[in-house]
Amino acid sequence: MAPRRRCPTCGSRQWHKEPSSGLIACSEGHVLQNYRNEAMDADELGPHALRKRALKSGRKKKEGGSRANPKLYHGARGRYHYFECQQLLLRKQIAALTGLWGLPSEFEIMCRDIWALHLSLLPDPPPAAPYQYEQEARNETEEGVGKDEAGDEKRKEGKERSSDDEEKDEEGAEEQEDPELVELLRENSETSSSSSSSEDEEDDTDGKARSKGKQKQKAKAKGRHVFESPASTIAVLIVACWTMRIPASCRDFTRLIELYELPYLDPIARQLLPGSMVLHLTKHNIQALSPHHSPTTQALHGLASQLSKMLHTSYGIFTPEANAGPILWRVVSQALGGTPVLYGMTKRIAQVLSLPLTLHHTLAPGLEQRKGYDPTRHIYDNVAPEVGFAGAAIVVLKMVYGLDGRSRVPRDGEDAACGLPRLSEYLENLRKLDAAEEKARNDGIFDARRSDVCMGDLDEEMMDDYLAFAERALIGGGDGDGLLERYFPLRRGNGHGTGVQAGDAQSSRQLRGTVVGETPQLRPGEGYRIYRARDIGGTMAAGYGEILGRAARWTGVGVEYLGGVVETYERRVVRWWEGVRRRSRDGST
Repeated sequence: MAPRRRCPTCGSRQWHKEPSSGLIACSEGHVLQNYRNEAMDADELGPHALRKRALKSGRKKKEGGSRANPKLYHGARGRYHYFECQQLLLRKQIAALTGLWGLPSEFEIMCRDIWALHLSLLPDPPPAAPYQYEQEARNETEEGVGKDEAGDEKRKEGKERSSDDEEKDEEGAEEQEDPELVELLRENSETSSSSSSSEDEEDDTDGKARSKGKQKQKAKAKGRHVFESPASTIAVLIVACWTMRIPASCRDFTRLIELYELPYLDPIARQLLPGSMVLHLTKHNIQALSPHHSPTTQALHGLASQLSKMLHTSYGIFTPEANAGPILWRVVSQALGGTPVLYGMTKRIAQVLSLPLTLHHTLAPGLEQRKGYDPTRHIYDNVAPEVGFAGAAIVVLKMVYGLDGRSRVPRDGEDAACGLPRLSEYLENLRKLDAAEEKARNDGIFDARRSDVCMGDLDEEMMDDYLAFAERALIGGGDGDGLLERYFPLRRGNGHGTGVQAGDAQSSRQLRGTVVGETPQLRPGEGYRIYRARDIGGTMAAGYGEILGRAARWTGVGVEYLGGVVETYERRVVRWWEGVRRRSRDGST
């Protein structure tokens, strides 16, 4: 081993290399002079260099699988399952309605047929058994692909043979070309190119129009269509009632829904659907199947009328007219507390107004056009029949009573107003009808808007009503095995469910008729005043507001909406009366 050199300055033999600068220094820090440091950096290693090979481990990487729940149905299968749930709810609704109203067994058959037609008339009808259909289609495509591959091989062989023959023919044809024929072919090619360019432009315009149409369809396709909502099952029930001439109104269905007697609200939370079906529902389908509020009268009538129109236009099935007599009597007696005299007068006004009795206004014949500018349809022709009859009855009441703060007194005993009660007694009777209807409603005292009810103040009858309402609202049909009834039976009180119908709650004393007077006051029909539907200025009389509010609550529409119907009918009656006077004046001259 060669001896170490001494430091010329301090004589130390301990040397080290500084890592930062690469210089050689002794233990005292003296730098070694005349030292050359060369770094040999090789880009490529030689054949004898040592290399370490990294061995791959035998572990397999975890596949990035989806975290989606395989039990949930999506796509066509989920859509098919959604309508299966709706169909089961419809069957439960039919059973409940048949038991409540005592309907015949043919009602279920009618609803079943209308439901099948409704599904076929949807903008995007549900597929039939989509899972099996996809399997069959997949097998057919696989078989078709195999046949296409075999056919492609045969076509390639045929093309190769034909190409050789064409080359030989072209060589012989070039030798026999005619100059005149070449000129004709050139002219023909020029005309064809011009026509093809125009066709291409037309195709471009058609393509743009189609693309715009597809964009509109995609925009409309976002979200679930209103005809696919749970309210469509109630529309099927309404069309079936119209077909069987059952005098039911849209408000009858909404009342049963609000009382939880007709399965509609929160069917999944109330266990109306079996768990085996709920298991495959996505959160969007669960939300769509769980409405928290009953549909309005206008929404139900709109769905039912559109379904009736589509049945007529697509299949030629005509929905019969409404059973107008019982519906009109219910409006007059139950909603407005009227008499048979008011029924007859309302019937006459409805005839003057030409109120359509069909479910959709286009199914009724058009109006008579005596002149070219006469309309074929009237506004508010597509309202529910009970709303139209209520508007006509209010027009009659305004003719008789005025309802503008000024009294009307008939001067002749033969006046029809003598057959109606006095205005003060009539309004008092309406208030009693409201109070009786509020008392007869099972959930009236349990309404969330009332905070003055204490559970300790309930008697046995009210407690029975509360327990029955809670059973319907909370568990519905969830006690399928009858465990609650078997182990915790509830004894019904004698007064359970003895609510009085609002239509039967009449005053204990007879209403007195209007007295004939000789005073110079306005007679019935004089000084008729038409109010705006939106009473912004507050000019509406109190009596008219009470009658309008009572009719709006009974029919299930807004006060402004019913006020608009009444205003339209009033102006229509004024035009009719002016026409009658004009024709009588022209005939007398």
